[in-house]
Amino acid sequence: MTTPHPFGRALCAMITPFTRDGELDAEAAARHALRLTADGCDGLVLNGTTGESPTTSDAEKTALVRAVREAVGPDVPVVAGVGTSDTRHTVELARAAERAGADGVLVVSPYYSRPPAQAVEAHFRKVADAVGVPLMLYDIPGRTGVRIGTESLLRLAGHPRIVAVKDCAYDLLGSSKVIARTPLAYYSGCEELNLPLYAVGGAGYVSTVANAAPGPLRAVLDAFDAGDTAEAARLNGLLLPLTELMMASGLPGTVTAKALLDAGGVREPLLPADRETAGRLREAYETLLAAVTARGPATTGKPASARVAP
Repeated sequence: MTTPHPFGRALCAMITPFTRDGELDAEAAARHALRLTADGCDGLVLNGTTGESPTTSDAEKTALVRAVREAVGPDVPVVAGVGTSDTRHTVELARAAERAGADGVLVVSPYYSRPPAQAVEAHFRKVADAVGVPLMLYDIPGRTGVRIGTESLLRLAGHPRIVAVKDCAYDLLGSSKVIARTPLAYYSGCEELNLPLYAVGGAGYVSTVANAAPGPLRAVLDAFDAGDTAEAARLNGLLLPLTELMMASGLPGTVTAKALLDAGGVREPLLPADRETAGRLREAYETLLAAVTARGPATTGKPASARVAP
């Protein structure tokens, strides 16, 4: 994949629905994937942190990729999260995701052990050498404890299957340097930086908020691409209250997304949002929907009240 947007522009970091008994609900996942792609998402990222990858089994991860791949067909990019702190395990997950139909894999920096830069680079190369699909590297030092440094990214960009970065490093200067000097496609993983990163040459976003508001998020990029930067900024501003509640309220994004979508429970150690939090999320979403409805259906998407899981 050599296009500037190898997995599309507007990607959703998709939740993983569970049944009332806490098991993987593949049918609900398929329905949610279809809704997201109908309402503005170019591609889907499965089995990431938003998808509760720390508490889903390898078999569940593979089953989820198969179910979503079958639901959305061959034309929607599906990227599978495969990152672990164990290189061998990561390679196994990457190969399984490729066999299940993933178009690419999302590989996070090895976490907790905090390996040095040389070891981090070797980890990514080992995975890239083991599969035939492209990699999106995931730089999120706040969770992993280690950065993928700028010099590392410049070197890793030379691997033919390392094509993209999901950027949660909060280092716009460093990201801009890599964008300027490599063909790597940079996807914002922090909704508040979607527009700023896109403006300096980013490829788009991988968004948790897109589970609930795929249309409004995409509309920001559409306005920017149309040359209406003022409208892009206006739409981006409308999204900020919901983004803040979903991503910066002290709860993980998967908890707030599932509360807003009425998408079933989360797996421990996570706990569901309380009723008050769910109410604030609903109010922020409805305010957003009212503000953008006048701009036409392309900016709204379907209401988040549509249940994901039965």
